[in-house]
This record gives sequence, C-alpha cells and structure tokens, in this order.
Amino acid sequence: MQSPDKAEVENPLFRTDRSVLLEMNSRTAGVERTVRAAAQQYLSPAIQDQWALLAVGGFGRGDLFPQSDVDLLLLTGRTASAVSAKDAINHFLRTLWDAGLSPSHSVRTVEECCQLDATNVELTVSLLTQRFLEGDQALYKVLMERLPAFIGSQRRAVTDHLLRLTANRYGKFQSTIYHLEPDVKETPGGFRDLHLIEWLALLRGTPSPELEVLTPAAAFLANVRTCLHERVKRNDNRLTFEAQDALFADPAQSMREYYRQARAIFRGAQQAVDTAAQPGGGMMRSFLDWRSRLSNAEFTVSGDHVLLRTPQALAGDPGMAMRLLQFVARHGVRLARDTERRLADAVSGGLTLSQLNLWREWRDLLSLPHSAMALRAMHETGLLKTLFPEWNRIECLVTRDFYHRYTVDEHTIVTWETLEAMAESKDDPRRPFRELFLETSDPHLLRTALLLHDIGKGGGTGEHEAESTRLAEIALERTGAPEAERDTILYLIRNHILLSSLMTSRDLHDAEAVGAAAHQVGTIERLQLLTLLTFCDIGAVNPAALSPWRMTQLWSAYRSLSHELTRELDAERIEAPAVDDPRRGGFLQGFPTRYLLVNSEKDVDRHLQMTETSKRDGAVAELVREEGYWNATVVTIDRAGLLADLAGLLASFGMNILKAEAFSNSQGVVLDVFRFADPTRRLDLNADEVGELERLLVRVSLGKEDVSRRLAARPKPVAPAKRDRIAPVVSFNGDVSAHATLLDVIAEDRPGLLYDLAHAISSESCSIEVLLIHTEAHKAIDVFYLTSDGRKLGPAQQAALKHRLLSTLV
Repeated sequence: MQSPDKAEVENPLFRTDRSVLLEMNSRTAGVERTVRAAAQQYLSPAIQDQWALLAVGGFGRGDLFPQSDVDLLLLTGRTASAVSAKDAINHFLRTLWDAGLSPSHSVRTVEECCQLDATNVELTVSLLTQRFLEGDQALYKVLMERLPAFIGSQRRAVTDHLLRLTANRYGKFQSTIYHLEPDVKETPGGFRDLHLIEWLALLRGTPSPELEVLTPAAAFLANVRTCLHERVKRNDNRLTFEAQDALFADPAQSMREYYRQARAIFRGAQQAVDTAAQPGGGMMRSFLDWRSRLSNAEFTVSGDHVLLRTPQALAGDPGMAMRLLQFVARHGVRLARDTERRLADAVSGGLTLSQLNLWREWRDLLSLPHSAMALRAMHETGLLKTLFPEWNRIECLVTRDFYHRYTVDEHTIVTWETLEAMAESKDDPRRPFRELFLETSDPHLLRTALLLHDIGKGGGTGEHEAESTRLAEIALERTGAPEAERDTILYLIRNHILLSSLMTSRDLHDAEAVGAAAHQVGTIERLQLLTLLTFCDIGAVNPAALSPWRMTQLWSAYRSLSHELTRELDAERIEAPAVDDPRRGGFLQGFPTRYLLVNSEKDVDRHLQMTETSKRDGAVAELVREEGYWNATVVTIDRAGLLADLAGLLASFGMNILKAEAFSNSQGVVLDVFRFADPTRRLDLNADEVGELERLLVRVSLGKEDVSRRLAARPKPVAPAKRDRIAPVVSFNGDVSAHATLLDVIAEDRPGLLYDLAHAISSESCSIEVLLIHTEAHKAIDVFYLTSDGRKLGPAQQAALKHRLLSTLV
C-alpha cells in the first residue's frame, strides 16, 4: 500500500492505515457481548430443549461495520422448541434493536443445516464462517461433526451456485470496477469479492494466500466503508460524489487509489473463480477441446485461456507481446492469469516497443474481430501506457458530469466493446449501424480515434477536444501513422461531439443547420466514421444512454447529413405539391418541407384522415406505441398556448417528452407531434389509460381542461444537493435558421418545466415551430425555433422573453 498523502492524514474522516481492521475486531467483540447477554436473559430460561446461538455471515467472519446487519442462526434440537419460545425470541431481538443493532436471524435444526435447499443456498454459504456464541455446546458439537461431510458432498453444487451469483452480480455492474460512484460492497473489486475468495477457499478446503496478499486493499476498503457508515448512520455502501468530497482531502487522487486497490481484489476474485470453475460435460468440454486446437508454436490454449509455451522469451521479445495480443484479438481467447502476470512483469521490467513498426502492428491488431479483449489486456498489464504514454493522463480519472457512469479510461475501453457488440448484434435498432460498420474499410481508424478521443480530459480543462487532438497528433506521429490516416483520426477526435450536438440541439431537418454540419463533415466516408464513433461514445456513457430513441435520432442525423452531402434540400415551404388528390394537395400546402422528410406516405395519409375528423369534432388525438417510446399526434386549429398545454398534460401523466414539433399549413390546421417516454410504463400496463390520455388531449386542444390544476397535483420532486444545482442559461441565435430565431434553454429538469417555458414563450406573442428536448441526469437542454408574426424575433422581443424565462426558472 502506498504511503498516505499528508492531506489525507490530516483528514478527520479517512485514514490509510490498517487500524480499522483491529477496530472491526473490537466492534465484533462488543456486539458479541451484547448478543450473548441478551441470549442469556431471554433464550436460556424460555427454550426447554437444546439450543445454540451461532454468529454467521459478516458477524461470523468478524468484519462488522458500524451499520452492518448482525447475522444470527438459532440452532435447535426440534423446530417445536423455537415455536414455543416465540415470545422470548421476539424479546431477544427487540433488545438487540434497542441496543442500536440490526439483527437478522433464522431458526434451523441440525438436520436442516445439513440439507442443501436449492432456494436458500445462502444458508449453506453462511455456515462456512459460523461461530458459536451461546447455548448448548453439545448440540453445536453435533453440527460440527456433520457439517464437514455435508459441505464436502455438496461442494460442487454450492461452488456452482456462488459462481452463478457472482456472474449475475458482475453483470449488474457491467463487470467493471471503474464506476464513478461505486458500491464498495457489491461492485466488482468490493468486499463481496473478498468474501467470494474466502468462501471458495473454504469450499475446496485449502488456505487462501490471496487474502493475505490483499490485506492492504481490504484495509483501504474497510476504512472507506467504515467512514460511509459513520457519515450517514445507515448501511449505505455507495461512494457517491458527495461522500468522496466528505471523506477525501483530494477526491481525484484518492479515487485513483480506490481503483488500484479494487483492481487487486477483482483480479484475486477472478483468479479464484477461474480455479473453482470446471468445464461442463458434453458440448462445453468438446468446445474447449476444439479451442485448444488454436494453439501454435508460441501460445497454447488451455481451459479457454492463452498460456505461453516459452514464458522466459517474452521479456526480451517485444514482437512476441504484440503477437500475443493479436492472437487474443483474432480468436477471442483471454490471457491466463499467469500469462497476464508475466506480460505485466515484462512491461514493468522495461519492455520497449520502439524497435517495431508500431503503426503496422497496431493496425493489424485493430483490424481483428476481438480487439477490445486485447485492449483490456493491454490496459491491465500496463502495455497500453507503453505504447501510448498519454494514457497515464486518464487512467482511473473521475470526471463529474452526473451523466457518465465510468472513469475516463473505462469509458474509452467500453466504446470498443460497444462497437463489437453492435457489429455482432441482430437487434433492429442497431442494424443500420451494423451495416454501416460492415461498409467501413478502415476500422482501425475508428478504433484509434475512440482510444484517443477523450485523452485530453486529463488536462483538467472544460473543453477537451482541442487538447485531445493535440495529444493524439503527438501519439500518432510517434507510432508512424501515415499522414492521410492521421488526418482522418485527428478530424474524428476534433469533431467527435459534432453529431451529438446536432441531434440534441438542432432541428435535423432545418436546411441551414444541416447544411452547416454537412460542410463541416465534408465527405460521406468521414460521416460514416463519425456516426459510428458517436454511436460508441454515447453507448459507453452508461448502460441506458443508447436508448432506441437516441439511436433513431443519431440515424436521422446521419440520413440528413448524407442527404445534404449528395444533393440539395427542397424549398423551405411546400407551395405546389405534385399530387393528384386535391384534398391531399390542400393539406400539404404551406407545411414546411421537413414535414415530408420526417413523415412517411402512410403517416401523411393518417394525418390527412385526422384532419378530416378534426373538421367535424374540432380536434383529434392519437397515441401510437413505437420502439422504446410513444408518439402523440394532435390535429386541431391553433391557439395561443396550445403546445404548452399539451406538454403540461403529458407531464401531469408522468411522461418524459423527448421531442415536440408543430406543423401548420395554409388552411390554418396545426399538427402537433410529441415523442415521449413512459418511464413507469403507465400506458403499457393500463390499456384504458391510452384512451383516457387521447380524450384529455382533445379536451386540452379545445380549451376545456385546466392543465395547471393537474400539474399542481403532481408530487414535488426531491431537489438535488445544493452543490449539484444548475444555474439556468437562456441564449438566442438568429443565424442558424433563415426564418426563425433559435432559443437555447439550459435548466434544472423538473415535472412541468416545458409547460412553464412554453407558456412564457406564448405570453410574449411568440410561436414555437420546432422544439428539441434533451436531458442529462437532472439537466434539461431545450432548444426552440421561434417566430413572431411569421418573422424572427427582434432584439427587444429577445430581451423581454429572456427576462420572463429567467423569472420562470428561478
């Protein structure tokens, strides 16, 4: 363990020594005294038959934290004995609660303890670390005589159960330790992994040398977890940003230390899992036998892992290191733990790659199907920093934007994994991107850009694109990248947020906005790579970031720019539609040209039918379920505040509006279209609610429903912490569109926000033609295209509207 930083030594909450482990032993002893006294007072007089009280789980291990549960097992000779002593047991437990403890108990006979319950294997696991506390020693002796034989007979079943639980737990956390706000108990590399190592060692009946090696890491995590419990006075193990600020004098440096210690624990757990896992029968064994045929003169495949035939040759042969990684990338076979250790030792011993043709080796590696697996191996062994020293700047780096889930280095690696998962996916929303990737002739350019696109974040400046580009240029020149390939990679890095910005803050069918972006992109080839890079970058933010809606938006951005790069857009308004049906022609006349770009022929027919119905009823509304979201379409005659009222009604139903557009034609018909998410699945789970919402949309359109009353009945959201509050920003741009003024609003998201904004806009006699909504955590980023009497807003109108909006947002 590294020596403590002076600032951290002075921090009153967090320490870096191992005294906390002694404190845990002392705390356990104190709890034990309380439990034994309560047992003597209430259980001894009441239970007539044999009984014994055991400490299990964390209490049995002796690693109690300030707010940990106190796990107890009441062993009885007969089940009836515990039933008859129910009141005494309740008094016993109440005494523990009154003492400030959190007891968790179960009652079992010896026979029940020595039977494997498939629905409660955790009972058997808890018995691995049990200790006698109070009661009948003879009964406990009976258990201890039978327990070893029982554990031995069920070793394989319990081991397999633990491996399944571990796989599920890892999956919940995306199998990575690099979460920005980790759970120090459950996240990979946390205390649960230390428990796993111990359990697997106890099951196989041999000591666990890994635990002794991991003592410094365990002490570090124990200090963190103890501080978390003491700070919030509950069993909360999540190391949030707020907790990091409270615990650490230097949060960024201390979190890097956390990841180093968690990485050691995670590796130990993976080693224990690899040792415990056994190939299944039949097909699995045949598969592994087949994989072993991949072996060659340098590398052998055993148990689906790569081993070195001549390990000593690695230290003096940098070419062998690259061939090893290319073997991994070609076949998708992971490094064995011994191979990983030897490669790390060679790197730390001074292995240099300078004598190689680095760009050729790198290009060959990145052109292989499983290069992400090789990249992770390079990261874990330190070889990536040898090839790209710039990687040091972002290793274990935490950036706080309340949107990303991972550290910067892990986010970067996940971009590669996102690309590979997309390339293999048959999922419909991903299919267009998969086909686009298959058309790409230079995947190594895309992967290199992904590797270096955030490298500038280590500089601490807000805008990192320029710094990433500067550092990438140095790295690419050092590796010998050809000028043409270097230019493409640097372009992608410099512009890697272009499409994200376009799809979240611009109308994708506004000719000027798309034209400007297309001019910046330049070529179809670059657009393809930039689209794929954006797909991977968003997908690596967090597991939910790349929703079907975001994929649809990104693909729309690609289509719009692709269209602009091949031919010019039509005129802004549809003046003389070329159709045979006069009704259809009259309906289309006056609509903006984007209406035909965003709606299919089937959509136009449906909207025309809705328009005919609205002439009779005054208004008509329709809800349609799409992939991952809902569409609400309302046709009526426009009125002041209509869009705001419709948005308010959707908010009152708990819907998250993703996008809204208002189309109007020469006949005065307005077509308002909302795309929204239903986070609670209210409409999916209650079919009647669909009809009710459609009915209310019509009533709102006709001015017969008080939306403000409905919004007032919504529960108030919990405000974010003071340090996380977002100051509102209102800005205007008159150059983006030829006919409208662009309004950007950044504010703290809340239910009814769009309703309030739209009403403020309407009160200043402005019309909303297009609205784009984007949210990042609790930050709302809304973009409005506004007109007043069909023209752009003048300076006086902008000033008045800005004042009203800021008053609304305070």
